[in-house]
Amino acid sequence: MNKIVVCAYHNVGYRCLEELLRQGAEVRLVFTHEDSPTEEIWFRSVRELAEQHGIPYLTSDINLPANVARLKEIAPDFLLSFYYRNMIRPELLEIPRRGALNLHGSYLPRYRGRVPVNWCVINGETETGATLHYMVEKPDAGDIVDREKVTIGFTDTAFDVFNKVTDAAVTVISRAWPQLLAGTAPRIPMDLKAGNYCGGRKPADGRIDWTKPAVAIYNLVRGVTHPYPGAFTHLDEQKVVIWSAWPVEGTGAPGRIVSTSPLRVGTGEGLLEIRSLQIEGEEELTATEWVEGKTSEIVFFKT
Repeated sequence: MNKIVVCAYHNVGYRCLEELLRQGAEVRLVFTHEDSPTEEIWFRSVRELAEQHGIPYLTSDINLPANVARLKEIAPDFLLSFYYRNMIRPELLEIPRRGALNLHGSYLPRYRGRVPVNWCVINGETETGATLHYMVEKPDAGDIVDREKVTIGFTDTAFDVFNKVTDAAVTVISRAWPQLLAGTAPRIPMDLKAGNYCGGRKPADGRIDWTKPAVAIYNLVRGVTHPYPGAFTHLDEQKVVIWSAWPVEGTGAPGRIVSTSPLRVGTGEGLLEIRSLQIEGEEELTATEWVEGKTSEIVFFKT
């Protein structure tokens, strides 16, 4: 027997669980999360998938004593985590007879930690991936079983890259699961010195620093645009979210609007052409719609 307990959330959790079920995996229990009322829910529901297949599920933290006891009672062969948001305590990792594994949304050891897709785009990376690895006490540090790379295009948003990483995650699970069952899956030691670790991001981290180069600001914009909270600045004490932009050549004082058609703003290096934006409390507008009827006075965004 190969009993599995799965911890899963988000599209990666949904698609990886779906792939396991397609392969006939014996999933005894699913841990997932309640959706947050403050978060834009644009992804598929793991809970609904479990319900469709008659699999028991819990939305309480796997680390709670009652859930630890339930895991011990099931005595799974594998514990698998796919975008589960709670850190799983070491004592739980020792329960599954054949191992506890996590699917991480980067090409490890690069971008260990939180929100790796957003960080990759913000930092201007040209590739990332999905990695299946054994879980140990240190986050994203256990032996690697399988990885799949994806490219990051210069026009890709974090949403675009997340969809690529989701597909890569399914590819990894489809290859690795039969090997795990057969006991032939590789275990490649993680070289942490070859990678990096990133922390989580808050909406406040989307503040634009106009003294940075236009390309860096562009990467921030596309790294946190829809469905994420967005990159923002302030104009006359009003918060302005920049949803779409493009870096162009030119010069201008950081934060200064140097033209309105097209709408271009000075940065520390080059200009940022704003294509869509949103004043807090108002609807999103194209740059053309926003500047219509405005005077040609020089305006500064706050740096």
